[in-house]
Amino acid sequence: MRGMRLADGVSRAVPDPIAPMPIRLLSVLTALLHVYIALRLLPALAALTPAWPLALLALAVSALTIPLPFVSRRIARNASVGDVLKWVGLISMGWFSSMFVLTLVRDAGLLLAWLASAVGGLQVQWNALLPWSALAVLAMATATSLVGFVNARRTAGVKRVDVPIRGLPQALEGFTIAQLSDIHVGPTIKSAYIQRIVDAVNRLGADAIAITGDLVDGSVPELREHIAPLADLRARHGTFVVTGNHEYYAGAHAWIDELRRLGLKVLLNEHVVLQTRNVRGAQTDEELFESALVLAGVTDFTAGHFDAAHASDPHLALFDAPPLVHTRVLLAHQPRSAPLAAAAGYQLQLSGHTHGGQFFPWNLFVPMQQPFTAGLHRLHDMWIYVSRGTGYWGPPKRFGAPSEITLLTLVPARP
Repeated sequence: MRGMRLADGVSRAVPDPIAPMPIRLLSVLTALLHVYIALRLLPALAALTPAWPLALLALAVSALTIPLPFVSRRIARNASVGDVLKWVGLISMGWFSSMFVLTLVRDAGLLLAWLASAVGGLQVQWNALLPWSALAVLAMATATSLVGFVNARRTAGVKRVDVPIRGLPQALEGFTIAQLSDIHVGPTIKSAYIQRIVDAVNRLGADAIAITGDLVDGSVPELREHIAPLADLRARHGTFVVTGNHEYYAGAHAWIDELRRLGLKVLLNEHVVLQTRNVRGAQTDEELFESALVLAGVTDFTAGHFDAAHASDPHLALFDAPPLVHTRVLLAHQPRSAPLAAAAGYQLQLSGHTHGGQFFPWNLFVPMQQPFTAGLHRLHDMWIYVSRGTGYWGPPKRFGAPSEITLLTLVPARP
């Protein structure tokens, strides 16, 4: 049984998601920030080591290569060269991000030390503090980028989560959902990466598989072959997908068609009813309904900005759902769908979008936009689980927010 499907419309043209500002402005801005880092660190490093020109070289390479992902199509003669340019630029972007943030932290620390010296009479050994703190910034940015690269490129580990559902029917005890989210197939995530994820998920033997948006960063012609391994996902009730904001950047309607062609079930403000018990084995209609689960999916929270017909609606997703099926799970890309989902009567919402912050310090900014950053949370009578994501976006870097394949198990809530 399925809910009402919204009619497909035509997405409005939107800017390339990887180029949020004109490339010239971006290049000038990042160059100026590199100059700031150089002015703050290089004089101190020169006083400590004769190898300081290596830091200058690294900053110059970073400033020159960060624009490459945005211009690779124009300057590369073939796709392979373009991919190399994107790799170099995105790695530089991740290193520069840490360098910039840590330089700001260093300056804030030096300011506090100066105030403590001027006001409180603290004796500060500036000759040691300035050069060694500059070296610490360089070392920490490089180390976190190396560790973050390894974390991003490894196959996501399996995170097992029990979700206690009040009044869970016995037939649904132990029902498992394998969640994938925010894989971002694109410049640096290709078919081999996806195949490893598919193999890991299939080994779990989940009852259902949920992909909660931001699957791609590119068009269907560009990425069709790299997304193809998802057709091999196996679960008792199938694989279900909802759109994320990046699907709308990349051409949502074409991707919806492609995913359905691969055999995945895309839920656009609609639901399916998963029957966990053999219909012939049910003694009564009540037993039949109690052994079923409503799995609904909504379009991305911002989808209405791209296509009015795709405006996200957790209530509409339950249209014509059997009222006697009380266990209801919603797939919604962004956590901020949760208030409406809780009001609509779902017991569990599965989301992603945040990446858990992906790497410090961006995890500190997620709460400014989303009510939850990662993990299992309670909102009124509904649980919401927010995945840190199975891939990554932009720089191949994860630090302090490991990627995950989540295996959620429904269990009865304790009295």
